[in-house]
Amino acid sequence: MNKVIEFKNVYKSFGSLKVLQGVDFEINKGEIVCLLGSSGCGKSTSLRMINLLEQKDSGDIIVEGKSVDEIKDINQYRAKVAMVFQQFNLFKNLDVLSNCTIALRKALKINKKEAEEIAINNLKKVGMENFIHAKSDTLSGGQKQRVAIARMLSLNPDILLFDEPTSALDPEMVNEVLNVIKSLTHENRTMVIVTHEMNFAKEVANRIIFMDQGKVIENCSPEEFFTNPKTERAKAFLANSNIH
Repeated sequence: MNKVIEFKNVYKSFGSLKVLQGVDFEINKGEIVCLLGSSGCGKSTSLRMINLLEQKDSGDIIVEGKSVDEIKDINQYRAKVAMVFQQFNLFKNLDVLSNCTIALRKALKINKKEAEEIAINNLKKVGMENFIHAKSDTLSGGQKQRVAIARMLSLNPDILLFDEPTSALDPEMVNEVLNVIKSLTHENRTMVIVTHEMNFAKEVANRIIFMDQGKVIENCSPEEFFTNPKTERAKAFLANSNIH
């Protein structure tokens, strides 16, 4: 298999709080991996480290064959390893189209016309093409998150990272965003998703990485994880999850 992300004995603390304690895992090209676990287990921190939003204390993280320590141009890197956040992170003063073209023009130096064509194409993909001139702060949470996904897709990244993409949404908007993410799973892209949506994880993931107290304690297929978890911790976690 072609490994695109490797964590090798990664440690991270925030002050006295030990967040990651020797994390090891690999993700292969084209895999859809869901990182699961209780709040504070280290899954979002792991994801943010892939995108260089957090620095590790020790160990190594290798992305597409290269240690993240060697990355010189962070903007170019984040165009290839792109992320969707819990809080959308759109520019409030810009309209939808400009939110989707700004990184194309600044990081990838694509001209305005071509950048707009790429952005509109991706806004169509997420059902937001009728809002291209709307200011982002006039949108609902679900619409904002769909714009954030279109913005990420416009960069044509190799790796898509999703950090709890539905956690800031009202319950009725969760499915509209999950359905957009599901539609991307057929594009043979590598996707790493931190989520509390267990039914979604069960449906879309090729693999589940379950973390607890800064360690990976299960790393297996969704079928194995949801029907036959090996650890007592995973059994307890699943017993408290709303899975059908």
